Amino acid sequence: MPPSSNELVKALLWVAQWRLGDGLNRVFKRSSYQRMEVLACFMPSTSLPHASLKSKGSPANSINCPIINVAPRSTLGIPRKHVGVSWGHFDRKKEFCRSYINLQNQFKLPRYIVVRSELAGTGTPDAAFPLTEFQLGPKVRGIFFIIITSVVAIFLFVLMLVAHPFVFLFDRYRRKAHHLIAKIWATLTVSQFFKVEFEGLENLPTPDTPAVYVSNHQSFLDIYPLLILGRSFKFISKTGIFVFPIIGWAMFLMGVIPLKRMDSRSQLDCLKRCMDLVRKGASVFFFPEGTRSRDGKLGAFKKGAFSVAAKTGVPVVPITLIGTGNLMPVGMEGTLNLGSVKVVIHKPIEGNNPEILCNTAKNAIADVLIHQG
Repeated sequence: MPPSSNELVKALLWVAQWRLGDGLNRVFKRSSYQRMEVLACFMPSTSLPHASLKSKGSPANSINCPIINVAPRSTLGIPRKHVGVSWGHFDRKKEFCRSYINLQNQFKLPRYIVVRSELAGTGTPDAAFPLTEFQLGPKVRGIFFIIITSVVAIFLFVLMLVAHPFVFLFDRYRRKAHHLIAKIWATLTVSQFFKVEFEGLENLPTPDTPAVYVSNHQSFLDIYPLLILGRSFKFISKTGIFVFPIIGWAMFLMGVIPLKRMDSRSQLDCLKRCMDLVRKGASVFFFPEGTRSRDGKLGAFKKGAFSVAAKTGVPVVPITLIGTGNLMPVGMEGTLNLGSVKVVIHKPIEGNNPEILCNTAKNAIADVLIHQG
């Protein structure tokens, strides 16, 4: 049974991984023309997508032919992924012409096949076009994300554990060293999977200025860009997280404040502890919605965070998180979609009325979410 077109495309793309001239020479021991034949045998011209190309020359001077061309990376001066294989159109008058073919829609492959003619030559930047890399599926990306973030956390937790006696003695309330380690952990993890863009960094209070930070809550990933901000605020977290190995222990060392949901006494103790920390120069962080949004819409804000700000006289800093819910939706923590994250820091809000502080902060966050769609 002959292989399908999809299998032939994959075979060709696999062989194209050897598209460096030197690599093909070592493997096939062939000339440039023979290398073209070796690659073409994995996908006969009848299986190649036909580009609809129109020559400006007369039919007698135009020839359609399959071209597999290889450009050595050493002469191009660009990464291997930027060199491609091609279906070409040869124009005797123009010497060469080229065109792109996107196979993604036809064969569901996240790659572009480069189209150029034999006379475009090897080793010239004009003969090479970007060829995107194969992309992992959301579940595989999610598995790699969990593995990488866990491995990095293990090594950095040891460092945090060693530093803790000194941090507890000399910086008991803010614990800047622990937050720096957490920032490194978040940065190393995130940099492998998605981009984080920050807007309004000039609105951040200085690191030594106590404040109450509030944000919308979309995903488990929310914690990563917030840690990258580099502010030593104390998160509020449900008590069940603290039992998780490494991550929960690190949260305890960082001074994260535990909270039992639906327990009024625990909520009161949490607010008292937050006010005590703020008065001693530390900052606190709340997700006023109380839980993650399942539909991406902004939920009702609880007023606890704004009561802390009003009673202690510190500013409220609203932050809008965009994109984390698309990357890792609620209920799909084992997957990681493609995308990016944007963090918008709004201007600090001051006042002594929790109701006004709450409405102002919520409106600022909601406006950005609506604008972003």
